[in-house]
Amino acid sequence: MAKTGSTDLPKQNPCAQCGKPIAFPDWVEQSPGRAAYLWHCRACDYRFEAIAYFDNSESEREDLAA
Repeated sequence: MAKTGSTDLPKQNPCAQCGKPIAFPDWVEQSPGRAAYLWHCRACDYRFEAIAYFDNSESEREDLAA
């Protein structure tokens, strides 16, 4: 699994409640094929989660058994 650096993070995501941009997610959790982001809007104190699903190419898939 590829590591996520600060340059790979989504930035300026709009708040789901008030629409103000949020600079960076508070938390990122990755697993094969997906990433979950926890957002906290400091303008209205709303918290929400967004999940991104990725299409794994053949080269990125991990073998389960030999």
